[in-house]
Amino acid sequence: MKTLAKKLPISILLASTAVSPLALAEHSDLTSGIKKALSDSKVNVAFRARYEMVNQDLTDGSDIDANALMLKSRLSLKTGALNGFSLGVEVDNNTAIVDDYNDGTFSYSGNDAVVADPEYTDVNQAYIQYKNDKLTATAGRQRILHNNQRFVGGVAWRQNEQTYDGYRIQYKASDAFSLDYSYVYNVNRIFVEDSKKTDNFSGNLHLANATYKINKSHKLSGFAYLLDIENAAASSTNTYGVLYNGKFNNIMVNASYASQTDAGDNTKNFDTSYYNIELGTKLEKVTLLAGMEVLGSDDGNVAFSTPLATLHKFQGFADKFLGTPANGVEDIYVTAKTAINGVKLAATYHDLSSNEGGIDYGSEIDLVAAYKIDPACTVLVKFANYSADNFSTDTNKLWLQLAAKF
Repeated sequence: MKTLAKKLPISILLASTAVSPLALAEHSDLTSGIKKALSDSKVNVAFRARYEMVNQDLTDGSDIDANALMLKSRLSLKTGALNGFSLGVEVDNNTAIVDDYNDGTFSYSGNDAVVADPEYTDVNQAYIQYKNDKLTATAGRQRILHNNQRFVGGVAWRQNEQTYDGYRIQYKASDAFSLDYSYVYNVNRIFVEDSKKTDNFSGNLHLANATYKINKSHKLSGFAYLLDIENAAASSTNTYGVLYNGKFNNIMVNASYASQTDAGDNTKNFDTSYYNIELGTKLEKVTLLAGMEVLGSDDGNVAFSTPLATLHKFQGFADKFLGTPANGVEDIYVTAKTAINGVKLAATYHDLSSNEGGIDYGSEIDLVAAYKIDPACTVLVKFANYSADNFSTDTNKLWLQLAAKF
């Protein structure tokens, strides 16, 4: 036993001597990896000051106004990667400097027009992410944007962005083919807890999108959105569709089709469809677009809905059709875009009517001017004029915005 006892410390010493260089090397690699991840980390600060003016007629012949001057502040942190893993955190605040507007909350009292930008401070994103050459996996609160955001978007125009709590896998099988799937259990909408509208959508939401690039000029996407929303059953739907983006010489073509049925605990039984066709061309310095978008209706009872979309992008900036009327919507639109001395200009005309019943809703003119002062600072002016026929009331909206990111 004494001989064994004497040999044992020597054996341990020899083993530790043999292992130590390997352990030291691993420790050194980890330390250098952490240092690189920290050095690759980025902290950004962004500010967006916006003035919004609203003048809206009422059905009794009077009108209401709103004047809102707001400052959105954002602090973002994205760490560098350690063995493929990284972290992201983003905190937002919206402060009203001039608050002569109805922010849609229960605490508001007055007779102003609505500007859907309540004051708040919130964690906009907080996630852990793994990424390699082909796979990106993200868990936590995150931004999810699909295609043109007609079905899944971030509503980034509003001061409180829409983000998603859940798990997302993005897989790039090749340069031509990619898959994107998310399981979402909570949607952080643009509203706050005190809002009169549902601030969060909770439930079981499956968001899937596959994209195939045929060549440089043609791309095809297929999507499936299965929404079982527990606290907003009327928005529970199953939607399946396709999207095509292509170019034939100087002609641009965008086309999409989708079908939709009820899902989850939705009390209404329906089957309806969506389609959009858009053609565009560039004539010297002017780009012209013309299109028709239809959100169908099931016999005037239930219309096609897109509750997760960036709705402000579609059917007019006046936001008269954030919720699809039961008779559906047909939007025929024409857009002209150009740039003069660095100022980007765009004008769009919308003719809006129902899909069922032959109702002439109204028309809208949207104007936009944007100028980039430098890479970090942009000025934007927008104007929307909705002229009502048989839906809602005449409305004018004006926005003046200054955005900076550092």
